[in-house]
Amino acid sequence: MKSIVVSMIVAAGLMTAGSAMAVDMPAVALKNKCNTCHKVDMKLVGPAWKDVAAKYKGVAGAEATLSAKVKKGGANVWGTMPMPPNPTVSDADMKELIGFVLGLAK
Repeated sequence: MKSIVVSMIVAAGLMTAGSAMAVDMPAVALKNKCNTCHKVDMKLVGPAWKDVAAKYKGVAGAEATLSAKVKKGGANVWGTMPMPPNPTVSDADMKELIGFVLGLAK
């Protein structure tokens, strides 16, 4: 009986760890150093990507808006800290990053 309870606790822990890993920062974000200012689930310098996803969920043109903000930078949307421009992010990386971020919306 004791081993069944322990096994259930271990299984629950693995499921929780697995769900946390499912929303880890994608490789393309690390490559472009997005993790310097952003985290998936908590504010760092910039907003948490889950918060960005929630704000833009169902918004028409969200991909284009976010793409422009990444390329050109932005300010006064998430506080006083401006987002610097990132003109070197490729279009393919941009599409993958924004798709990942918007996919976090529940």
